[in-house]
Amino acid sequence: MTDASHLPPGHPAIAPRRIGVLIVNLGTPDATDYWSMRRYLKEFLSDRRVIEENPVKWWLILNLIILTVRPGRKGRDYEKIWNRERNESFLKTITRSQAEKLSAALAADPRIRVDWAMRYGNPSIASRLETLQAAGCDRVLLVPLYPQYAAATSATVCDKAFEALARMRWQPALRVAPAWFDRSAYIEAIASSLEEGLAKLSFKPDTIIASFHGMPEDYLRKGDPYHCQCAATTRLLRERLKLDDEQFLMTFQSRFGTAEWLKPYTDATVKSLAERGVKNLAIITPGFAADCLETLEEIAMENAEIFRHAGGENFAHIPCLNDSDRGMAVIRDVVARELMGWV
Repeated sequence: MTDASHLPPGHPAIAPRRIGVLIVNLGTPDATDYWSMRRYLKEFLSDRRVIEENPVKWWLILNLIILTVRPGRKGRDYEKIWNRERNESFLKTITRSQAEKLSAALAADPRIRVDWAMRYGNPSIASRLETLQAAGCDRVLLVPLYPQYAAATSATVCDKAFEALARMRWQPALRVAPAWFDRSAYIEAIASSLEEGLAKLSFKPDTIIASFHGMPEDYLRKGDPYHCQCAATTRLLRERLKLDDEQFLMTFQSRFGTAEWLKPYTDATVKSLAERGVKNLAIITPGFAADCLETLEEIAMENAEIFRHAGGENFAHIPCLNDSDRGMAVIRDVVARELMGWV
């Protein structure tokens, strides 16, 4: 801690030395109207980590086609799962709560300041880093809330953080929490959450799917470890749950555009299972730290409809860990490991 008595006369006040913890999730529009959705989608789909197309070709496609039609359609999807009480997406609601609960859990050390940000949309990473720096944080732990690493998620959080630091004269030291796809605390939390969710159902699933967000296959060939980490998570969950690869499947959702994405596709698998006579299905989404459009609308609504339309009967989406006790135990486990040497 800074001792003001050691400062020469007239020296500007110096904030006490503190440690910042910044948790970051993907992002959210500020509202569901066309222009709010357009701003959000433009920022998201302009990221070269997310879309690795020829820049000129993609600019034309994005600005002349996608940003004309997609904002209205995605706005309607967000409307289905919007938190009307707070007038915000549930991803924002949950991430804020995760930060508040993490702050309470770390309150015994007065040096630690916890904050939260979104990679796309608000609050921005730059604004929260500036706030932490102004509070005297000369060290910041950045925690991308993605259990599995991908360049299009974890790396782009780092890109934005480094971009913000590049504009600072006095940069805080920065640590980045690595992926936790195989951490025992995470595997146990997902498995026990699934068991608890299944126990509440009025039916027993014939099959359980672990659905992860997809990515173009080309990204895997370029060296992205995401697929391997998803497979490792799935294998560890199978071992913990004592299920085989027929009872517990790994699939990939949310494909976008015309490129081949990681397979098998979630929607195609759901349809195929129903057509083959599977009547009872449950889906978990272990790659998401908080429920969002991709889980609440795409899985719980869209894929449920696909399953029933193809002949299935009972469908359940098991919620993400969110800000539950299990979910917070995972985040605390990651943060405690990475703060070693600072705390």
